[in-house]
Amino acid sequence: MLQKFFKKFLSIKQDRENLLNTAKIQAEEIIIKARNEALKFKVESERKAGETATAALEVEKRLSKREEQLEEKENFANREKQSALDTKNFYEKLKKELEEKKTEMLAKLEKIAKMTKDEAKDLLLRGWEDKLKEEIAKKIKAAEEEIKSTADDKAKSILVDAMRYGAVDYTAEYTLSVINLPSEDFKGRIIGKDGRNIRAFEIATGVDVDLEEEGVIRLSSFDAARREIARLSLEKLIKDGRIQPQRIEEIVKKTKEDVDKDIFKAGEDLAHRVGVFNLPSEITQTLGRFKYRYSYGQNMIVHTLEETKIGIALAHELGADVNVVKLGCLLHDIGKVVTDKEGSHVDLGVELLNKHRFPQTVVGCVAAHHEDIPFPSIEAIIVYISDAVSGGRPGARHEDFEEYLKRIKTIEEVAKAKKGVREAYALQAGRELRVVVRPDEITDDEATVMAEKIREELESKFDVFPGQIKVTIIRETRAEATTKI
Repeated sequence: MLQKFFKKFLSIKQDRENLLNTAKIQAEEIIIKARNEALKFKVESERKAGETATAALEVEKRLSKREEQLEEKENFANREKQSALDTKNFYEKLKKELEEKKTEMLAKLEKIAKMTKDEAKDLLLRGWEDKLKEEIAKKIKAAEEEIKSTADDKAKSILVDAMRYGAVDYTAEYTLSVINLPSEDFKGRIIGKDGRNIRAFEIATGVDVDLEEEGVIRLSSFDAARREIARLSLEKLIKDGRIQPQRIEEIVKKTKEDVDKDIFKAGEDLAHRVGVFNLPSEITQTLGRFKYRYSYGQNMIVHTLEETKIGIALAHELGADVNVVKLGCLLHDIGKVVTDKEGSHVDLGVELLNKHRFPQTVVGCVAAHHEDIPFPSIEAIIVYISDAVSGGRPGARHEDFEEYLKRIKTIEEVAKAKKGVREAYALQAGRELRVVVRPDEITDDEATVMAEKIREELESKFDVFPGQIKVTIIRETRAEATTKI
């Protein structure tokens, strides 16, 4: 038992010694490894320290070199500064010597003249000031008087000369056309059975026929073109002798075509008289409507011709573009005869000219002739002045007619805006509105309702109207047939 215990003790002792030896060997390996690591770190640190020292030495060398360069520049600047200071001192000394010489000379002059420098200066300036003041005042006054006199005379001369060129025959405005009858029997034929002929004539032409005066027929309408169509048509009917509704319509239609040709010819003649050629056909046709259009009682062909001649003369005198002024004056009121659109005549005229690609210089004259926009050019100012001279002369215009014309057109436009209306005419100075409707679109009952609607709208349009407006809706149907032979 003891022997067994002793053997176990020896075994445990041997194991402990083995463990101690193993631990000593591992400790020695760790120490050796740590020493190697420390040596490596030391070598690496010494290498990096050497590199840092080398870099620092290089930087130090560069800084030293830069300091030397700065020192050299500073020395050069100091030398330059000293040189400049020496030069300044030299000139200061020279200036001082000159001042001393000047003071010495002035003292000698004062002694000779028995007057100080300031006294001599004041005396000299006062003498010249008095002399120049009087001379300058005379010259300024003479120049002002000459300029004023010359400018007034020149302006008067230019305007008078321009107005002389613009002198045209005066055309009076009428709202009635009178036709002399061969005999009183024609009145009955014109009236027709149950008044059907005169009714057909008034519907076709849009004029009011007055048969009350013996031997004559009076045709009344605010629209001169309608009145002219009616006059020519009635003369043809009287000459032809066949007065019946169908024949009336044929004659009126043919007369309208003839008047349209006459309108185109009038526009062409107006353009040629002021030296404008090759205008677009639509523009020429529109200008021709001036023949039957009045602005404030002044015939528009007369006004346009007069204004254009004045404008051309002013353009020559003032050195402006004559062609631009010529076209601006000719076309300035063209919007007044554009009847198929709404808007001011200035806007309508500008739109029409832009449509036909007229130069913007010409469009600008039209746009500015009522000062709606700032004047874009000297030519626009000339057009404005020419318009004012023509329209402003005594007896040229009557304000009341233009207002009357607007009122009549408003009455007709109320009816024309309704669906199914073929024609609408304001007669008897706007006291009666006759509306011709399309029978295939409007029934008899609808015609009655339309009359009431037009009446209500007219009452809302005019707060105050002299008298009453009678609204008459005309719905007529007819059947026709034509034989083959």
